[in-house]
Amino acid sequence: MTIRYAVEPRLDWREMLDVFERSGLLIGISRSVTDFSYCCYLSDLAVDRAYQRRGIGEELVRRTHEAAGIESTLILLSAPAAMGYYPRIGMDRADNCFVIRRKEKARS
Repeated sequence: MTIRYAVEPRLDWREMLDVFERSGLLIGISRSVTDFSYCCYLSDLAVDRAYQRRGIGEELVRRTHEAAGIESTLILLSAPAAMGYYPRIGMDRADNCFVIRRKEKARS
């Protein structure tokens, strides 16, 4: 099997949703926001469970950082279940950030 990695600046939201629902259209996705200089915020990293443990997530992180500029800082907020994963692929835990947590919208 050949895995193709691509930078998709105009990825349709429906394709991205399909990844999260494991439709098979894509194996994994990395979505980020960057200034291509100082930092890159990797907001979403997802790999279909059927393809995990093959280095795809690590390669997506590497390629995201490369596309943003290797001299920029890559920043990621981890889902609780993935906290042990990121140190294994060489990412450092940060203690110098601050957050305002999401609040649920009031239902009318």
